[in-house]
Amino acid sequence: MLYHIFYPLSSDYSFLNVFRYITFRSAYSGVTALIFSMLMGGVMIRMLRVFQVGEKIRDDGPQSHVVKSGTPTMGGLLILSTLIMSTLLWADLTNSYIWLALLATFGFGLVGFIDDVMKLKKNKGMTARVKLALQILLSLAVGIYLIYFDPSRSEYATHLYIPFFKEFTPDLGAWYLLLIVVTIVGTSNAVNLTDGLDGLAIGPIIIATITYTLILYLCGHFKFAEYLRIQHIKDAGEIAVFSSAVIGASLGFLWFNSYPAQMFMGDVGSLSLGGLLGTIAVIAKHELLLLLVGGIFVIEALSVIIQVAYFKYTGGKRFFKMAPLHHHFEHSGWAEPKVIVRFWIVAVVLAMISLSTLKLR
Repeated sequence: MLYHIFYPLSSDYSFLNVFRYITFRSAYSGVTALIFSMLMGGVMIRMLRVFQVGEKIRDDGPQSHVVKSGTPTMGGLLILSTLIMSTLLWADLTNSYIWLALLATFGFGLVGFIDDVMKLKKNKGMTARVKLALQILLSLAVGIYLIYFDPSRSEYATHLYIPFFKEFTPDLGAWYLLLIVVTIVGTSNAVNLTDGLDGLAIGPIIIATITYTLILYLCGHFKFAEYLRIQHIKDAGEIAVFSSAVIGASLGFLWFNSYPAQMFMGDVGSLSLGGLLGTIAVIAKHELLLLLVGGIFVIEALSVIIQVAYFKYTGGKRFFKMAPLHHHFEHSGWAEPKVIVRFWIVAVVLAMISLSTLKLR
C-alpha cells in the first residue's frame, strides 16, 4: 500500500525514491511486523484467556509439562495477523508471488485454526486424513500456479536445482508437482511436530526465514544470480518483503513464547509457518536446500518416523526415550531451556552451511 502511494510521488519528491528499493521496504516490513506484534501480544494473551483458549497437555507427555496446562494457545493468530498487515503495507501488491505466499500462509493457517477450534470444542481435532488432504490441495494449488500459470518460469518451471551442482538441473516434468507437494506438506507437518517446547519451533523458523530472505533477494537480482550461477527468478526478490514481515512477526511472538511461555502458537501458527516456509523455498527453486536449512524440522520429523517404525517392528520397544527428539533429550536430563538453545545453535550452523552452497558449485 505504502509503495503504491509514495513511489509514484518520487518524481516530484526525490527522497521518496527509497520506496523503490526492496532492501528498504524489507527492513521496514520486518520492523513494522515486530512493532505490531509487541503492541498486540499482551492484548492477544488477555483475549485468549477470556475465551479460555488454553493448552491441554497430553497425559503421555513429560511430567514437567503439566504446569503448562491452561497456557493460552492459538498465538499463531498474532503471527498471521501482523505479518499479513505488514506485507500489505510495504509490498508491491502487483507482484503475483506476494499474493501466492499470502494465500498459502492464510490457507495453511485456516486449516490449523479449524483444527485448534475443534480440539477446544470436541477435545479432538481433525482426523489426520482430512488434515493431510487439505494440505495437499493447498500445495497443489501453489504448484499448479508456478508450473502452468506463471509465464516467467516457463523455461525452467520443472527443472530441479541441486545444491553444489551448477550444470546438473534435471527436468522432472510432471513429477516436479509431486516434489512441490511433498516439500510444502512435509515442511508444514515437520514444523508442527517441532512445536513442543517454549520457543523451540519459532527460533529455527526465524533462522530459516532469514536464510531464504537472502536467497530470494539474490535469486531476484539478475547480477547476483549470474555471479553465483543460480537461477534468476524475475520478481522473486519482492518476496523478501513478505519474508521479512514473517521474521518481524516471529520475533514479536518469541517475546511472549520464550521460556516460560506466556502463550503457544497452536496449529494455526505451526502449520501456517511451515506452509509458508515450504512455499518460499519452492518459489526460490531451492527446495532441496530446505532439507539443510530446515534440518531441525527434518530431524524432528525423522525421529517420529523412526520411533513409530521401530515400535511396530520390535513389537513395542522404543528407539528413543520419547519422540519427537526434543522430548528424548528432556528425558535424558537436559533442562528445557538447554534443549531449546542447543537446537537453535544447530539451526544457525545448518543455515550457515546452506548459504555456503550458493558459492560452492
